This record gives sequence, structure tokens and C-alpha cells, in this order.
Amino acid sequence: MASSLLPNYLRANRKRLALSQADVAFLLGKQIGANLSRYENLTQTPSLENALAFEIIYKLSASELFGGLYGQMEKEIAGRAKVLTEKNDRRSGGQAAKRRAALLELSRV
Repeated sequence: MASSLLPNYLRANRKRLALSQADVAFLLGKQIGANLSRYENLTQTPSLENALAFEIIYKLSASELFGGLYGQMEKEIAGRAKVLTEKNDRRSGGQAAKRRAALLELSRV
């Protein structure tokens, strides 16, 4: 049985480092921890800037911090890549087609 990933691991990593929401909010340059609570509870998506800041604070990649969300997006993109691969298979060949095929190999995951 495959284990399911949480959408994000922000709270777990904050607690692992014994940081309060106010501490992390300060590190993010925020005055209060309200947005942090929203990020942890998935009621608000962090900006790219904040996602990168989380990487720095927690010393983990965004794909690790947002494991469940990353997995969901990976499946969605793989599905769209499969459709795109099928469309491209009907196109003419050439170097561009070979590069596209190599890029879209993830659809076979």
C-alpha cells in the first residue's frame, strides 16, 4: 500500500526546528503569522518568493516541503504530456520532434 503524502510539510518542519509561527513570519519579513497559518493549512498558496524562503529556512526543497502538491502536479503534467506526445506523434519528424519527444518522456512515468 502506497503512503499518501501530505499536501505540505510546513508545520511539521517548523515544529521540528522549534520555531513559532511568529518566528517564521519574522524570517519571511512579515509582521504577523496569519499568512503562515494560511500557508500551513493550504487556504493560501505562498508566492514563489515565500516558497524559496521556506527552502532556505527549512533546508528542504520546495518539492519536499510541498510533497503532496508536487505529486499531484506531477501526475497532472504527466497526463497532459501524454496527450501532447500523442499529438506530436502525428506531426512530421525532424530535430525539433526529437527534442520534444525527449522532453515529454515523463509522460511514460
